[in-house]
Amino acid sequence: MFRLDGEVGISYHQIYVVSDPDGISPGMHGAFAGQTGGLCGAAIPGALWLTTGLHSGSVGFTVEVRGQAPPLDPAWEDVVEVSFCPVSDRTLLMQWAGEDFWELDLKEIDYRVRYCAQGMDQAREADVRLDGEPMLDRYLLQFWPAAPEPDRIVRQTSKEAAYSHDYARRQSPSPALE
Repeated sequence: MFRLDGEVGISYHQIYVVSDPDGISPGMHGAFAGQTGGLCGAAIPGALWLTTGLHSGSVGFTVEVRGQAPPLDPAWEDVVEVSFCPVSDRTLLMQWAGEDFWELDLKEIDYRVRYCAQGMDQAREADVRLDGEPMLDRYLLQFWPAAPEPDRIVRQTSKEAAYSHDYARRQSPSPALE
């Protein structure tokens, strides 16, 4: 199992997974086009748009690449699942504007992705986390090999997740996805 665990910098409530050889992050509308969940946009092949409660600062972030579906930990307040397939042999977790990135150990195969969140409402209310302040929100991003299936909301408890899900449902599918 591959694992990345620590804090990552967030800008504008977003961080990405990109496998495009040019490392270009997805646009928000396109990332969520045709989805029901608004926390992990997977509508653009080879890219994921990950939404956070915090606008700017650092959040706790863990990435796991597993051999099979892990059990769902009931401690996570908001959980969504999507399908993802890298479009190159290099996949990165990337901060806004490419300010920093981490290599992910993903093959060019189909994955199921679970994105879990804690503390989104508290982080949204604070908006910014400065150095030395307590952590407000944290996230878990899990990948495992699986055939593609529609995105789904597994659990939703925060107002921030409800708002994001509503945004996603209002995005019409892109012509390429229909």
